[in-house]
Amino acid sequence: MNRTGLFIALGIGAVVGIVFGLWPRLDLAISTLFFDPATKDFRVNALLWVRQSRAAARVIIALIVAPSAIALLGKFLLPKRRMFMTTRVALFLVLTLLLGPGLITNSILKEHWGRARPIDVTEFGGSSHFTAWWDPRGDCPSNCSFIAGEPAGAFWTLAPAALAPPQWQALAYGAALVFSIAVGALRIAGGGHFFTDVVFAGVFMYLLIWTVYGAIYRWWPRRKITDSGRTVE
Repeated sequence: MNRTGLFIALGIGAVVGIVFGLWPRLDLAISTLFFDPATKDFRVNALLWVRQSRAAARVIIALIVAPSAIALLGKFLLPKRRMFMTTRVALFLVLTLLLGPGLITNSILKEHWGRARPIDVTEFGGSSHFTAWWDPRGDCPSNCSFIAGEPAGAFWTLAPAALAPPQWQALAYGAALVFSIAVGALRIAGGGHFFTDVVFAGVFMYLLIWTVYGAIYRWWPRRKITDSGRTVE
């Protein structure tokens, strides 16, 4: 979680935002690659393994965060008992998941940014009109397209990757990115999200993780959180 990563995330967000803001129909062009006019559906939706992989991705994310959630619950119920992981690690992982995929993605943006999903726009047989990524005035009433929910959860795996030992960190980041891009690509191919929905899911999640990591690990370096939950200098 260094400044190089921050600048890369901001750069990607700026380039994609400007290009797809000026030429928003590029999103439609990308989704068209996966659409079958004969069946009026996106081709991968007929594949069983696609549905299974979506379920598997959710299980993987749950398994990664489960130890942190259990540790915090155990500390709440048994405050005098020593945790099997540090409070700082558990808070970092649980907070980033709750704030990122939970609050920002599903509770705020997807419920109030009315961008219709590809499968719902008229260009692909739906009844809603297409809107650019920056325009919240779409026809979708709830659970909308911007930003992509499942990819946001997948990009959250950058948080545990940030805690990997230095010698394993590059591998951990690489694995998290491959996993996240694969989840995002499947959602694009299935008509669940546009390309920009997935890109900004990654950008927003990285910015959130970078901020929370800084708050916990960098900006108050002398502040130590003990296993009892107390802070000491």
